[in-house]
Amino acid sequence: MDLEALSLTLRLAAATTLILLLIALPLAWWIASGRGVARALAQAVVALPLVLPPTVLGFYLLIAMGPLTSPGRLLIRLFGHPLAFSFEGLLIGSVLYSLPFAVQPLVAGFESVDAGYIEAAAGLGASPARVFFSVVLPMARSSLLTSTVLAFTHTVGEFGVVLMLGGNIPGATRTLSISLYDLVEDSNYAAANRTALALVIFAMAALLVIYLLPGMRRSRGRQADLVR
Repeated sequence: MDLEALSLTLRLAAATTLILLLIALPLAWWIASGRGVARALAQAVVALPLVLPPTVLGFYLLIAMGPLTSPGRLLIRLFGHPLAFSFEGLLIGSVLYSLPFAVQPLVAGFESVDAGYIEAAAGLGASPARVFFSVVLPMARSSLLTSTVLAFTHTVGEFGVVLMLGGNIPGATRTLSISLYDLVEDSNYAAANRTALALVIFAMAALLVIYLLPGMRRSRGRQADLVR
């Protein structure tokens, strides 16, 4: 396995997940609490990467980050170099492409919280921020776990956006999925199989975390109730 690509992939996935949680928590709460056209538009924009081919998103980001556009020239002045074909560019692309995997589980979790608890906390004088962090977020912790795991895992498996936006630069933009593609092109099927198998095992482990931990938590809760 390409350990350099593995290290870069994990670093990219960790940074993407952290940024996504900072964005997704307030955005998902706003969507879950909102009404009307603005809410529907936000949901459509968030879900767009699910239906767009990854190469389309990668292409437009590549153009936007290049020196031929005003945003691209501004980014070059800010960072001192074009963001296309750099780790920073990959990070922006990964955040946008994995956004629905972070937001949608949180929206579902927030919508499932009984409004009575929120109203009771607000009636007792809790601020909106305290209501969110002390009532809503703990009650939606399974959705937070799902959002975190899906965002991380989806970033690890990205290919189209990474290829379009980052190319294949060892140590800078070559992720495990790109490394796997290179190994297949070189007909190195033994090494490709090891890389692909590692990705399959990782994805399966992540899904087991999503499906097993909430059930185990509910089981412990029922046992505690019986003891009481």
